[in-house]
Amino acid sequence: MSSTELTATSRVTVFPLDGLTVAYTTRSGDERGLGDIGLVAVVDDVRDGEELWRLARDLGGRVHGGDQARWILTQASRARMVRSGDLPCATWTAHIRRRFDLDALFVNHDVLLTGRIALSDH
Repeated sequence: MSSTELTATSRVTVFPLDGLTVAYTTRSGDERGLGDIGLVAVVDDVRDGEELWRLARDLGGRVHGGDQARWILTQASRARMVRSGDLPCATWTAHIRRRFDLDALFVNHDVLLTGRIALSDH
């Protein structure tokens, strides 16, 4: 599967998750700036983010894509609530491997993007 590259400067929360370093940030699908797209990515030069989906299956016990996406977003939103590794203004480049459209709004997101991310300012 091909990947899409995104680059931006935004608030990023970095947290550990079962041997991975994971970053979470948000994007807006339109000019309203609602942060309706959740980006959860592995901070790594080699991995592609599919590890998050395997963790959702293996640790979270989720077998359906929507349940796995919600599990991934739950881990990210928990880390943000406790301000785990909060970087208020980080420059990053993400290689998006997977896009998942949720069937209903979940933790203020209707889309989940996963992949790998490189942080420039941390």
